[in-house]
Amino acid sequence: MLINILLLFSMLLNVAEGTIYDYKIKALDSDKVIDLSSFKGKKILVVNVASKCGYTPQYEDLQKLSTMYAEKLVVIGFPCDQFGGQELDTELEIKQFCSGKYSVTFPITTLVEVKGENQHPVYQWLTKKSMNGIGDYEISWNFNKFLIDENGKLLEYFPSKVKPMDESILKYLN
Repeated sequence: MLINILLLFSMLLNVAEGTIYDYKIKALDSDKVIDLSSFKGKKILVVNVASKCGYTPQYEDLQKLSTMYAEKLVVIGFPCDQFGGQELDTELEIKQFCSGKYSVTFPITTLVEVKGENQHPVYQWLTKKSMNGIGDYEISWNFNKFLIDENGKLLEYFPSKVKPMDESILKYLN
């Protein structure tokens, strides 16, 4: 009985102990790996993106945000095709679209699933309170945003309709 209580107490202490820095992901159309721990000391804005969505013009403000706050913020796009088939067919097409149409220079990852059985581990961490320590979130469309603090902890979640230059995001950067 005492062992079970100690085990339970130990499990409770370990809840949300991890950070976003525990994860790595392959970069878009490349053999390079994005090690999220390399962004220690900066805030990170994680966004599930798609090239053919009504919210796709947010790429422009994501790039603007990335440039304006380069000293303290890293924007990372996670392409996903789980919502209405709104992502392009190949990673090369996604890369060319992002750089050609929106002059994107911030990191973009390989194509991922942000929900469901094959949910990428980064999104498991982002969407599960038991892992992020803040809340449970459901990704229901493209361009959901998660802001991570300088220590790799989740600060806040923003739904698709919250634009990148919205005051609710900027207040963390100014």
